[in-house]
Amino acid sequence: MSNSISGNSVQPLIYEPRPSSTIDAGQKSGTFEDVLRTAIDQVEELQANSNQQVNSLLQGERGDVQNVMIAIEKADVAFQLMMQVRNKIVNAYQQVSQMQF
Repeated sequence: MSNSISGNSVQPLIYEPRPSSTIDAGQKSGTFEDVLRTAIDQVEELQANSNQQVNSLLQGERGDVQNVMIAIEKADVAFQLMMQVRNKIVNAYQQVSQMQF
């Protein structure tokens, strides 16, 4: 299903693991750290893209406010999702640290 706004398609944020050839020899592919790092990189990329589009709009280089707003919302939703995942990780860590063995 493809949504189209002003000729640009809206793509969902999808985790795409790095190919194993780009990972250090001592690091396994698909580790929890690698997944988190990739997700954070994607959020940073979306935020940088939205910042660039806002700056272009403010300088008069762009006239499509709709696409700028979509980029801002995509970055915001991705950041909110990342924060919720972070909260779940912190909560899980706290629960494990309170367990008595």
